[in-house]
Amino acid sequence: MMFGERLVQSPIIAILRGVTPAEVVDVGMALVDAGVHIIEVPLNSPHPMHCIELLAKRLGRDAMIGAGTVMTEAQTREVAQAGGQLIVMPHSDFEVIFAARKSGLVVVPGVATPTEAIATLEAGADGLKLFPAEMITPQVVKSLRAVLPKDALLVPVGGIGVGNIPAYAQAGANGFGIGSTLYAPGRAAREVGGLAKELVAVARAVVVSG
Repeated sequence: MMFGERLVQSPIIAILRGVTPAEVVDVGMALVDAGVHIIEVPLNSPHPMHCIELLAKRLGRDAMIGAGTVMTEAQTREVAQAGGQLIVMPHSDFEVIFAARKSGLVVVPGVATPTEAIATLEAGADGLKLFPAEMITPQVVKSLRAVLPKDALLVPVGGIGVGNIPAYAQAGANGFGIGSTLYAPGRAAREVGGLAKELVAVARAVVVSG
C-alpha cells in the first residue's frame, strides 16, 4: 500500500520519539489497533534501528514503518536494511531524497516555504512534511495548496492535536504527524492507544469524510 493510500486509511502518523525496544512492539500494536497505520521512529531515539526492525517484523503487513529525523544517505540505507519503508526528514536534502528513492523507500522531507515545497516534489518526494507547523498556520497551508500540484500530500507536524486538526484539514492537509501529544517516553501502551483512537476519529471525520 502506497503512502497516500495509508493516509486515506488513517491520516495520523505516530511519531515515537524516545521509544525503546522493550516497549516498541506493545506501543505499535496499540496504535494499529486504534487505527494508526503509519509509524515513525525518530533516529534520535534509543536504538532506533532495532525498534524499526522489531516493528517491521511484527507489524509490517498492517502498517508502514519508518524512521524520522533522517539526516544522511547512510541512514536511509540502514533503515532499509532494518526493514523500514519510510524516511521522514526535518529538512529537504536532495541527496538524502535520492538515496531513499534508490533504496526503494517512501520519502517525506521537511519544508516550510513554497520554494522548498516545489523543489522537493520535483526531486521525487512522496509527500511534504510541513515543519514546524507552529509557524505554518492553516492559512499558510491553504496558500500552499493553491500553488502546489493537486495531488501533493501535505502533512503538518509540530503542535498538532485534536483542537487544530479540523482547521488544517479544511485548509488542505492530507494527514498529521503527531509526537508528544500521542507518545512520550514511559507512557503506557494502553494510554497511547486511547489517545490514538481519539486522534484517528477526529482526523478521519475531517479528512476522509471531507
